[in-house]
Amino acid sequence: MAGQDRMAIEEVVRKVLAEDHADVIRESVRWVVSELMEAEVSELVGAERGERRPEDRATHRNGYRSRRWDTRAGEIELQIPKLRQGSYFPSFLQPRKRSEQALVAVVQQAYVCGVSTRRVDQLVESLGLRVSRSEVSRICRGLDEQVQAFRERPLEGRYPYLFVDAKVEKVRDGGRVAPKCVVIAHAVHETGRREIIGLDVGEAETEAFWREFLRGLVARGLVGVQLAISDAHPGLKAALAQVLGTPWQRCTVHFLRDCLGHARRDQHGLLAALIRPIFRAENGDQARERLGEAVAQLERGLPKVARMLEQAEEDILAFYPFPAQHWAKLRSTNPLERFNREIGRRTDVVGIFPDDQSLIRLVSMLAIEANDCHEGRRRRRGGLSSPRRRLGARQNNRFDARRQMCSISDSTGAPARRRGARLPTLAS
Repeated sequence: MAGQDRMAIEEVVRKVLAEDHADVIRESVRWVVSELMEAEVSELVGAERGERRPEDRATHRNGYRSRRWDTRAGEIELQIPKLRQGSYFPSFLQPRKRSEQALVAVVQQAYVCGVSTRRVDQLVESLGLRVSRSEVSRICRGLDEQVQAFRERPLEGRYPYLFVDAKVEKVRDGGRVAPKCVVIAHAVHETGRREIIGLDVGEAETEAFWREFLRGLVARGLVGVQLAISDAHPGLKAALAQVLGTPWQRCTVHFLRDCLGHARRDQHGLLAALIRPIFRAENGDQARERLGEAVAQLERGLPKVARMLEQAEEDILAFYPFPAQHWAKLRSTNPLERFNREIGRRTDVVGIFPDDQSLIRLVSMLAIEANDCHEGRRRRRGGLSSPRRRLGARQNNRFDARRQMCSISDSTGAPARRRGARLPTLAS
């Protein structure tokens, strides 16, 4: 048998070398896969080609069918054996051929990383494969099943803290480019894990749009929200009160930014020094005292900022009734800011999205990756084994800094909770 294989290989080599401009590698690959298919079919049939074994034979060969196979060695026309009974598909191709599987993986990953379809098309061509731009878009649509499952999954358990934010992106709509809002809901589960629980794309940040978005979350099982944190988006506060009936915490970072926008640049340092201590008080009463003192000092020089502080008092201090070790994370939408930066880094490459679904597809895949990060990884150098740690867990490992944002805990640390502990309620 070894001698026959050696003769067959020598014949292939002589034939290839005898032809003008022959591709030795491609012809060699063609011969190898042909021999592999014949061996697999012989095992299925129970007899070699041309062998007579009527007592042991399971079926018979029934000709061949052609199939194009794109490889790094070039395009190969395969002759796949057919059977009279049953079917045969080469193992090296699998249901989707390996070269195509690899191509799909590369294209989808490139898309998720923010590479436009035009650039993905150029990348594929540089690999010696032929895929049109429309084909790249079709492959990217293969992500839609994962996106649909992610956006429609049921929400189990209680989510005491809900962060909501929006980001504007450019999308083609009806022959024009329109700004559209990507709204993202990020929540903390009662077990302590962070999770992006929902996202959508809308025309504008109206109360009706927010109401529909929040009702969708409730329909999927969102319960137990004790505090909602967001910027002062138009209509969002009213929608939260109507749908969830939960207290609202205005993002203190955005609020301070708004206040600085009403002051001269040379006043920013003094203004920030007056406002920031309000959010770092030891308790709510001390915070209100500091707010009153800041208003009194600002009445003369910055009366508009003073009025803003007075009017926003309840909204910017809503986090104080909750456990002190959670304050640093609850007073702003910073837990969402890193994710928003990731979205911006990818969407900046795309520029203008062809439709809403393409934008949802990209943001959803990023959200899936973010949730996988929050689910946790293997223990690293003695650090905490997972970002799915209990609220208030201590951050001691210097190698775990990247995961620090994955827990609701004060930067100074607090005693770790026992396994399975629940979040304190408002009464605690």
